[in-house]
Amino acid sequence: MQQIINGLSLGSVYALIAVGYSLVYSILLFSNFAHGGFLVVGGYACYYLLTQWGYSVAISMTGALFASGVTAIITERLAYKPIRERTTTTLYLLIASMGVNIVIENLFVVTVGGRIKALPQNTFPTGVFNVAGITLSASDIISLVTAVIFLSLLQIFLNKTRWGLAIRAAACDIRTAGLMGVNVTFLISLVFFVAGVLAAVGGIFLSVRYSLYPQLGSITTKAFIAAVIGGLGSLPGAVVGSLILGLAEMLTAGFISSQMRDLVVYSLLVIMLLIRPAGFFGKAVSEKI
Repeated sequence: MQQIINGLSLGSVYALIAVGYSLVYSILLFSNFAHGGFLVVGGYACYYLLTQWGYSVAISMTGALFASGVTAIITERLAYKPIRERTTTTLYLLIASMGVNIVIENLFVVTVGGRIKALPQNTFPTGVFNVAGITLSASDIISLVTAVIFLSLLQIFLNKTRWGLAIRAAACDIRTAGLMGVNVTFLISLVFFVAGVLAAVGGIFLSVRYSLYPQLGSITTKAFIAAVIGGLGSLPGAVVGSLILGLAEMLTAGFISSQMRDLVVYSLLVIMLLIRPAGFFGKAVSEKI
């Protein structure tokens, strides 16, 4: 039970990142590998707002979410929009996203250095609770609750607002949505902003769990795997895939060996691609990048 709780906590953080991957994929049909860069922006923004400017945790987190969201919009406008206007081949967008991710990582290496940083210990409560023999850390509970809150707000936004309806329509056919009067340029920026915000939340919690460094975004590879397992483009699939991956990691570490975690994760990916390439909730498409 202890490992299940830990797995759900880790899986909830993966879910925030994986949903961002799936959200962008559902609109533009490419996997945005710059997502890891947005995560790093959020982590560093929170770190400096807390340590250099002395803001409260709430203000620092809000600033980090905004910084990451704006970075995602700027990335889309500068790197992806010019490509989209010249070609419909989404492979070029995928390659560009890899380049953007490397640029963001190296910008942090050049400007703030590659040394590992840690968020202040009082960023989140560090208490430990014992419930029926199960040890629960406060940070795990907070990350799990925060993920549930943000994913619930996203679900409400998509189902209850006009722009949420527009995003769902664009996910079916973005060209038709544009012909029906949807401002596609604004909609894509909105999607990237939301994805950036979710990446920042994940980045803050991963910074607490693993420390902060420019290459921290590489951990989003696992969130991407979770999105593939759940079905790229499916938001419920991203959540389910993330929880499966988080549980698989923690159960492997707890009962077999922590060194086997990555082996199990990538084996799950290969097995899923062999037996169900579209994932649990994804749609079968001829090209999936």
